[in-house]
Amino acid sequence: MTRPEHQAGVADVDCSGLTALVTGSTSGIGRETALALGRLGADVIVHGRDRAGGRAVVAELEAAGATATFEPADFAAVSAVESLAAAVDDWADDLDLLINNAGGLFGEGRLTAIGVEYTFHVNHLAPYLLTAELLPTLADDARIITTASAAHRGASLDLGAVESVADYSSFNAYQRSKLANIQFTVELARRLEQADRTITANAFHPGAIPGSGFTRFLPGPVSAVADLVGRLPFVPTPADGAATAVYLAASPRVEAVSGRYFADCEPTQPAAAARDRTAARQLFVRSAELLGIPVPLSAAD
Repeated sequence: MTRPEHQAGVADVDCSGLTALVTGSTSGIGRETALALGRLGADVIVHGRDRAGGRAVVAELEAAGATATFEPADFAAVSAVESLAAAVDDWADDLDLLINNAGGLFGEGRLTAIGVEYTFHVNHLAPYLLTAELLPTLADDARIITTASAAHRGASLDLGAVESVADYSSFNAYQRSKLANIQFTVELARRLEQADRTITANAFHPGAIPGSGFTRFLPGPVSAVADLVGRLPFVPTPADGAATAVYLAASPRVEAVSGRYFADCEPTQPAAAARDRTAARQLFVRSAELLGIPVPLSAAD
């Protein structure tokens, strides 16, 4: 297995003095991203719901010489995300890297406590809220990186549909949330620029990674087959999936690049729906309304 930092061409980049929060980093792509950043010298905040997994990743980071801590949070709960942001603010004077990676594909159609479809809440509203809460903590020249997916292609975003689970399709819900990830990134980048904040925001497609943990949400037989495929030597691994995240976090080549969508460490054009700036603005405002918070960076409206 080739480490993500080598695949990304940043193995010689020194991230000492930087603090990174990697959500969803107790396993899969998030874990590989956290470990790579730790090896590059960053202090790392590990996040997830699996406390044992979180402690194990922290131990690996510390064994590599990094400073690390674990903060648990359920992304389906608004208060838990707010508590995570507060814990990050307490632990770090400044946050240099915010990797919005947590998420998944969920088989059951259900609403969260605020009346929003679970997939949309966990995959989009939670990172939206976390980013909003951490805006005062983000350092000058911080980088915000969000794990999206090529699954956004072919999706449309009906904001009314996110408050219902009628005719629920797990994959359609996932597609919708991944489209939202890119639209959020595009609009966040615009608002940061308007606010004269030298913070970049980019999204990326990690690839189809059988070992990422994504398959645990698929039906039993499909999940079992995908897990078997993931053990084959030629199949992409979570380390492969983490390479673009590590590239966006550490490469000097993207220090001034913002509002873009990447795959295989290269900028690529997302679907037309993801480039719809009017829809991105509407999503940004509606997301704040659904969460019951002020619109972040509202001076850019």
